[in-house]
Amino acid sequence: MERIILDTDIGTDVDDVMAVALAAVSPELKVEGITTVYGDVDLRSRMVVKTLKLLGRDDIPVMAGSRNVLLRNREIWWLGHEGEGLLSKEDEKLKYDSRHAVDFIIETVMDNPGEITLIGIGPFTNFAIALAREPRVADRVKNIIVMGGSARLGTNGMELEYSDHNVSRDPESASLLFRSGAPITMCGYDVTRQVLVGEPEILRLEESGSPLNLAMARMMRIWFSYWKRGFTAMNDPLCVAMAYDPSYCSGRQMNVEVVYDHRHPTGHTICSLSKTPWTPPEYLDMDMPEGNVKVCLTVDSARFIADMMNRVCNWEAPKQQ
Repeated sequence: MERIILDTDIGTDVDDVMAVALAAVSPELKVEGITTVYGDVDLRSRMVVKTLKLLGRDDIPVMAGSRNVLLRNREIWWLGHEGEGLLSKEDEKLKYDSRHAVDFIIETVMDNPGEITLIGIGPFTNFAIALAREPRVADRVKNIIVMGGSARLGTNGMELEYSDHNVSRDPESASLLFRSGAPITMCGYDVTRQVLVGEPEILRLEESGSPLNLAMARMMRIWFSYWKRGFTAMNDPLCVAMAYDPSYCSGRQMNVEVVYDHRHPTGHTICSLSKTPWTPPEYLDMDMPEGNVKVCLTVDSARFIADMMNRVCNWEAPKQQ
């Protein structure tokens, strides 16, 4: 069983809620805790608590993390309809664990060397602070799976925008993370945006009849209305699935550098191989280590979507004792 900590900026897009649900219902995963990051982490934490409550998984601790970006030099992106479709007025009283997310991440990884996988599906501020405070986290973590960045190799994501949300909102944290030396799997948005859901998936969620799935269907319709389109990408759940089935994506070990400047928002990833076809012959025999980041380049989208929907739609909450 894979032991994970999920770090999320759950708010507007339904894919964070779906990621929390997928983690909680997957028997291959032991969720040690769920942490929140970026902006109103109190509201985000209550969203996670509500999601887990509807799943009957009150056993998973939820902790709030960093509200501000690493250097406090960038605006917080806030749409204003975070939690709509999921939270009600009564949920303002929902409680979560009082420990700070960064403290929890450091303690759990350090006490369980080689056993904990961190999954980051928001800006990487909590991870960066944890690595800055305790650099040995990079050596003791089993893996860090992140939704962010983009390889943009060949036609892979050629038509997408230049940078993605999770890197550009706090590029200093992203840079620290990728330079940490920790083993990382990068599910870039050029890959995750190939995993699309739309009206058929909404109808299936509604047909399942479960309170959480009905809430996710409502959130999807709100999201579609905001963007004026009939589909969305399951960016974040793919990262969760990679913890229990890495075969969903294939890729290469690469070096990843985050390029950014003082402007806001700014920040994108550059992915490169240690040795390339144009490496000069005199350097080919040198001991050039592979990069520490597995960069996902392809995804089995249909298989993943089918598995995700089956898991969340067929889940039965454990009976109360």
